[in-house]
Amino acid sequence: MVFEKDRIRKILCIKPRGIGDIVLSTIILENLLAYFPDVKIDYLTESFAKESVEDNPFVNKVLTMERTEFSLKVAMNIRKEKYDLILDLWSNPRSAQITFLSGVKYRVGFNYRGRRYAYNILATSERGAHHSAEHNLELLKAIGVPVISNKIHFYLNEDALKFGNEFFKNNFKDGSLIVGIIPSGGWQSKRCDASKWVEICSTISEKIKAKFLILWGPGDEQDSNYIKDHLKDYCALAPNTTVKQMSGLIKNCDVVIANDSGPMHISAALDVPTLGLFGPTNPLAHGPYSDKSDFIVMKDLFCINCNKQECPYHHECFVNMPICDVLNKVLEILERNHKSVKLNEKD
Repeated sequence: MVFEKDRIRKILCIKPRGIGDIVLSTIILENLLAYFPDVKIDYLTESFAKESVEDNPFVNKVLTMERTEFSLKVAMNIRKEKYDLILDLWSNPRSAQITFLSGVKYRVGFNYRGRRYAYNILATSERGAHHSAEHNLELLKAIGVPVISNKIHFYLNEDALKFGNEFFKNNFKDGSLIVGIIPSGGWQSKRCDASKWVEICSTISEKIKAKFLILWGPGDEQDSNYIKDHLKDYCALAPNTTVKQMSGLIKNCDVVIANDSGPMHISAALDVPTLGLFGPTNPLAHGPYSDKSDFIVMKDLFCINCNKQECPYHHECFVNMPICDVLNKVLEILERNHKSVKLNEKD
């Protein structure tokens, strides 16, 4: 099919979930707008993930759907918008079906087995050769869009900024360096053990003057309360928040330590120095996508990057992670980002 660039006025990007994956997909936005300067770009996400691209100045509108909603119904809603181009950034069986039924002239998706029928422009199916953020750029290459930017995007509204600023003003009054910690993780195997978090934070606090903010979401309550109970006075527990409110808190941290999770990617997108703790997933493909950030992984462990959602062993990838390596990575990130660090007197 001949792709007629001049006919493109309205684009829909499909990325229903998860929050981190949606944030990583925003790497395409500046490139699209540079190539199609007068275009309007909309996103389709599931309702719970709308905040991932809401308030993004590059996005015209966010359409939403529910996980159980009929594909035909979603496609009919898309038809009403009269898009010229769809980029299916997910390209799973359901999004392929929605794309096919949408009736949009140019339908771009990945060349995955069983889904090729849905698209009339195919991008490479190769995965693992680059970071998952950069994998989204393959869709642009399929339609000849030059890559001029590798930046991912997440934006805060005024309410979220105010929420974060006021929380820090009320809870951190002594000018300490603030380390945000995020015990979240979509899989149980991606979650660093709560006892290990205590060990990590205790070691950091022995070396430098720092306080910790535990950032959590649904399902993190047990681990977060355990960490708070053991760290006591030099730790604060964030209140129950929305995604945007949590992000307002993240924005105020000097450095964030996180499991592989959506909030980790938000932190990197907000230009907050971020250290990702990795076990079952590959940090080269899923690490914090930012020059200010880094990751740590026990790369020589026999089962590392297993991609298993439940650990069949003893969670050695986190339990045995050397604390000195974590501390050194944190100090390195702080120095690289010109963060002022005060050593404890004994050091």
